[in-house]
Amino acid sequence: MTSAVIPHKSATAPARLPVPLPLPSTAPAKAAHPHAVLDRASRAVLARLTGGVSPFSIQSVWQGWALNLARSPGRQLELVERAQVNAGKVGVLALSHALGREAEAPFRPRSYDHRFAHASWDMPLFALWKQAFLATQDWWEAATDNMPGLRPQDADRVQFQVRQALDLVSPSNFPWLNPEIMEETARTGGRNLMEGTALMTQDLIQTLLQTKRPAPEGFRIGIDLACTPVEVIFRNEMFELIQYAPQTKTVRPEPILFVPAWIMKYYILDLSQQNSMVRYFVRQGFTVFMISWRNPGPEHADWSLEDYRTNGIMAALDVIGAVVPDVKIHANGYCLGGTLLAIAAATMARDGDDRLATITLMAAQVDFAEAGELLLFVDENQVAFVEDFMWDQGYLDRPQMTRTFASIRAEDLIYTRAVNRYFLGKPDLPTDLGVWNGDTTRMPARMHSEYLRGLFLENRLTAGRFAVNGRVIALKDITTPMFVVGTETDHIAPWRSVYKMRLFSDCDLTFALTSSGHNGGILSEPGHIGRHYRIGRRAHGDLYQDPDTWFEKHDSIEGSWWEELSGWLLAASGLAVPATSRPAVRRSPDSATNAPGRYVFD
Repeated sequence: MTSAVIPHKSATAPARLPVPLPLPSTAPAKAAHPHAVLDRASRAVLARLTGGVSPFSIQSVWQGWALNLARSPGRQLELVERAQVNAGKVGVLALSHALGREAEAPFRPRSYDHRFAHASWDMPLFALWKQAFLATQDWWEAATDNMPGLRPQDADRVQFQVRQALDLVSPSNFPWLNPEIMEETARTGGRNLMEGTALMTQDLIQTLLQTKRPAPEGFRIGIDLACTPVEVIFRNEMFELIQYAPQTKTVRPEPILFVPAWIMKYYILDLSQQNSMVRYFVRQGFTVFMISWRNPGPEHADWSLEDYRTNGIMAALDVIGAVVPDVKIHANGYCLGGTLLAIAAATMARDGDDRLATITLMAAQVDFAEAGELLLFVDENQVAFVEDFMWDQGYLDRPQMTRTFASIRAEDLIYTRAVNRYFLGKPDLPTDLGVWNGDTTRMPARMHSEYLRGLFLENRLTAGRFAVNGRVIALKDITTPMFVVGTETDHIAPWRSVYKMRLFSDCDLTFALTSSGHNGGILSEPGHIGRHYRIGRRAHGDLYQDPDTWFEKHDSIEGSWWEELSGWLLAASGLAVPATSRPAVRRSPDSATNAPGRYVFD
């Protein structure tokens, strides 16, 4: 692999060598357990059979729930009473239907549960099936609520597992119980079932062969998606650095570096022409650079978090410093890329490296005590199980991550989709975000283990126990102004968790809370109908304000938060200078690549 002929360190920064984080190693113990490899191999086989889900973890949380419920006669009595009340409500509804009277449904699905949206579910017989299911779901939610002696996280995990089981047996999943499927089958003469069977066969073959479905017409990468004019100016083993061509006669001297998460392809930030964040900022007069991460394979199993920092973010800063010398850089990190950017910024602050003009963190967590529903998958048993799984294949593969994210909203992301495809015969309508969402990547074994243990499981970063090059770092050392973005319905990085950057930092910080979820809230371009946001500034030295109080004190504003970020960046930038179409950098003959580079196609 060749790379651009560019100095790999700035003139003002000390030399950096990849030094592993002092996190627990995934290698088996040395002398104490001479047959540890045999143990890991056997556990890896079991992990493959269970899809990476630890049966020991499931057993332990259920055992804890059952023992605590057994010693709680008051809770048992409460559940008996709740069962009677729920049964009574469904019975009253059934009686009202029998007498031909209208009655209000006692139970309602969650806002994101679209399984019962069809009008026929309100017909008497189907309404009873629906209400009986929702009543059962309500009872189990109460039964698995937290109780003294049971860790709240374990109660949440039991509740999650119950929800998974109930979703599997929902009446909406069965053709003979679902009125929408019955109506469609009668209308088409069964053609919907035939077309659904064909779609199921396609999906089954793709799953078994692990083939990548080609992008549909109109959604090709580099042509329809990721199509903002660019040039790849640098490549190393870990990433390609993309520079976007200017679209204005003048540009601000400080460039923007976007750092996406390496569990996603970068073009989420350069999707279609109408919702490309990159295109928007290029047209605002900024020089924009983007990291395009390589999709790791088994040979990259030992890549660490420290490797991603030094050979990723720090290397990109060095290259940009050579392309646009003597100016500071606006750094923008998204999701896990934002977490890594915060680590890099804290390390730079500790070491006196002042190359960052501003820091923007989009849907990125630094504290994982309230990391949302992903915590349902993290405990010592589960992490050790995943480590054995990755030890066997060298990485966490796409299907495992896809199943994890989909199971959090199984009602909509799994079962509603399955009913539409396999029973109603409706193929998925292609969208730019849908195509990107299916273009998943892998996670190298060592990095993922360090991430799960050091951040999720032990929360080292905000606890003051996260070390880089043998010395701990602190977010409070960062003095660079920050713009932090959370999204209201984010179940991957909950906004209250993202908001905690205000608690662990002391710099000038602007926090914006935007509507929609983890991806949709970030892709909130001007003109997007129905989008709103809240925004507020915390000056250096101001006291902390809890998130709920902040929410109450900041009114909702209609429109796109991109305009707020653009104005904030412009205020932190110098006077405009003439734009140049090409970076002033020498390259080796094959180091540069046309858009959108090689790694995005891995």
